[in-house]
Amino acid sequence: MKLKGKVAIVTGGGRDIGGACAKRLAAEGAHVAINYFASDAGANKVVDEITASGGKAFALKGDLTTPEGVAALVARTVEEFGGIDILVNNAGGLIARKTISEMSLDHWQAVMDLNLTSTFLMIKACLPHMKTGAIVNLASQAGRDGGGGGAVAYATSKGAVMTLTRGLAKELGPNIRVNAVCPGMIDTDFHNIFTKDEARRALEATAPARRQGTSDDVAELVCFLASDAAGFITGTNVDINGGTLFS
Repeated sequence: MKLKGKVAIVTGGGRDIGGACAKRLAAEGAHVAINYFASDAGANKVVDEITASGGKAFALKGDLTTPEGVAALVARTVEEFGGIDILVNNAGGLIARKTISEMSLDHWQAVMDLNLTSTFLMIKACLPHMKTGAIVNLASQAGRDGGGGGAVAYATSKGAVMTLTRGLAKELGPNIRVNAVCPGMIDTDFHNIFTKDEARRALEATAPARRQGTSDDVAELVCFLASDAAGFITGTNVDINGGTLFS
């Protein structure tokens, strides 16, 4: 168990990629604090699965675009588990597809807060409790290629997460490593809501891997980057997209 005795926070851990990350980290021995905002049932199910397997976890609802929501999560984690070793910044979303011409400043700011400000706030709040450890941010293939139609705000926010990752790796090294993963088409509610089915089928037909990714695929990569096995990897933005980006 390569994370035995470690304490991890997973934001947006009530479903899909976040839930898979929480369970994977717990399977390697980490105590896991799970943040969620809307996925009450999902977050509780993840906690139940972890505890049923002998692990330790709790779920706490909170808005991580606010300092108050962040402070409550960090305080509960330190109180229950004694510190923080791993931070997985998974909370985020597209909210809605809007072109620049139809986009309000409120929408732009909401997307930036959800994907970028929440990441900044979580890192800032956790650092006083992290002497060593690893931060893994969830960026996106959209941060590299600009995203699909109506995703300019989302893609911009994820591109900023990628740059934040590089800068923090320099600032926080050598004791804390900072990396990000950049998922492509992963079979999650995100794409169930925002991506047309024909686009997903086209990807399955043309991607070198001939399939969409799964939440477990991403969780395996996150777990690796969080572990000492990735001890010489920092400042990277790792693509996980079945080969679609290069092909």
